Order: sequence, then structure tokens, then C-alpha cells
Amino acid sequence: MAITVGVGINDPVVFSDFGERRRLLDLVETSGVDFVSTGDHLGFHGGSGFDGLVSSAVLLGSHPSVRMQIGVYLLGLRHPMPTARALATLAELAPGRLTLGVGVAGEDRREVFNAGVDPRTRGRRLDEALDLVQRLLRGDVIDHTGEFFELDQAQILPSPDPRIPILIGGKGDAAVQRTVRFGDGWLGIFCSARRFGATVDAIATAAAEAGRPVPARMGFTSWVGLDPDRAAAREHIAARMFDLYRLPYEKFQWVTASGTPADVADFLAPYVEAGAREFTLIPASASPAAGIELVGETAALLRDRFPDPS
Repeated sequence: MAITVGVGINDPVVFSDFGERRRLLDLVETSGVDFVSTGDHLGFHGGSGFDGLVSSAVLLGSHPSVRMQIGVYLLGLRHPMPTARALATLAELAPGRLTLGVGVAGEDRREVFNAGVDPRTRGRRLDEALDLVQRLLRGDVIDHTGEFFELDQAQILPSPDPRIPILIGGKGDAAVQRTVRFGDGWLGIFCSARRFGATVDAIATAAAEAGRPVPARMGFTSWVGLDPDRAAAREHIAARMFDLYRLPYEKFQWVTASGTPADVADFLAPYVEAGAREFTLIPASASPAAGIELVGETAALLRDRFPDPS
């Protein structure tokens, strides 16, 4: 399977004016980047974040061909019916251009609580919501009374064609089982290459035990400081990590990368060897445009090192 590399873009791109947003999305394509990824939060660590479905609609509507991935959408904090309708609407707007990543949430437990969700139940709630969203997107008529949701003759039409792939974020056995049951693949973040490979193996084992096909899409998301100057790259990512998590970069330096594109490609190579074929790089750089171009350079280096066997 060929290596694909996406760029994670956030507030500066989503909330720029249309002309600048279109220029940056054009740059994604000309730089050899395969897709754009955006996150999702209701109110993260004091209120930051933006809605992943709304920002995806903005980006998809700003360009005729760019591909989007939501990485990851906090589905367990939403009701499945309006979520499925929004996804079906995006699929009509941009057929075949959206991949949905979903996560359990919990990095900020207050965010979960303020969504009206007991943090202790968020995993079960996500599983129930995933099941319902997938069935709704198939066009099924659903009568459902579950632990968290109740639906009466619910249906969403038209069904997305092609279907929207779903990737499962998270770690541990719950993420493994969720990937096998619901996912087209798995998204790892903040983990070593060794842990990434162990999870890929666990997913393959669990799929075999369940008599299911092994999900094919194994992805790794990483914050990366990128700059031609290594010291500047480290400064970029240290500032972004502190702004977002209020923690020093030393807490993240083993599971993120900084430096030149060659340095970042060296950091990512063990993940390829561990089974990763899709990467989402969230660049901390001198500017959004510089970040996109440097991610494109990193992608080219990875593809040269690991050519498509087909």
C-alpha cells in the first residue's frame, strides 16, 4: 500500500478569508500532500477548539478536489441522528472526499461533562453512537432503544455514495475491539513506534478471532515542528504544545518530531516499518503556507524511502 500524508490545519486556515483559504488549499495539492485533516473540540482546556463537521464543510466548500479527514470527531459527545444527517449532507457536497475519524474524548474531562456526558460512560456511548451512525448512513430504518439513545423509525436519505470511511482513534484494548467492529482502520497519536506496531498486531489478531477482515488503514498522527533551521523548528513546536496543553515540550519530545523534513522523515520511518501507511502531520512552522510546503517535502522523502510495492 502506498504511503499517504495529510496535513493537519487548524484555526489560521479555517478562519482565514476565502481567497487565502483557497490559496492554501491549492498549495496542499501542488505540494504533494494527499489530504487535509481537521480536529474537533467542544471546549478544550478552557474553551478552545472548533467543530470538526463545520470546519470540514468550510474547507470542502472552498476547494473542488481537496480531500478531508476529521481526526478525530468526538462522536460520543453528540447524538447520532443529527451527526448522520450532517455527514450525509457533506457527502452530497463532496462525494468521496471525506474520511471520518472518531475518538472517545477524555483528555479534558470537563469538556465531556459539559457536553452532558458522564465521563465514565463515554466509551459505551461512543460504541452505541457508532453503530447507529453506520446504520443510518446505510439508509436503514431504525427502531432502537439503547442505554443512551432512542430512535423511532429513524432514517437518513440519501445514503452517501461512495460510503464514508471511518477510522477509530484511541489506544488500548477498547480501541482495538472498536476498530475491528466498526472501523476501516485505526488512528494512533502520542505513541512510540513500538506501541504503534503492537496495536497493529493486536488489531490483526482480534480481527482473526472475530472472523472479520483486518482493517486496512493504519494511520499515525503527529505534531511536528518543521523549519529549515532545527532550533527554530523546536521553538515552533514547543510554543504550540504549551499553548494547547499548558505543558513543556519535554513532555512530548519522544512522541513528536521537530527539525527539517529529513529529520521528521527519519522520525516517522520506524512507524512505517511498524505498519503505518497513512500519516497526518500537524505542523508548527513559521506560517501555515510554510508548514504545508514542509509537510509536502517530508511526504516526498518518505515515499522515496518506502516506494509503493505495487
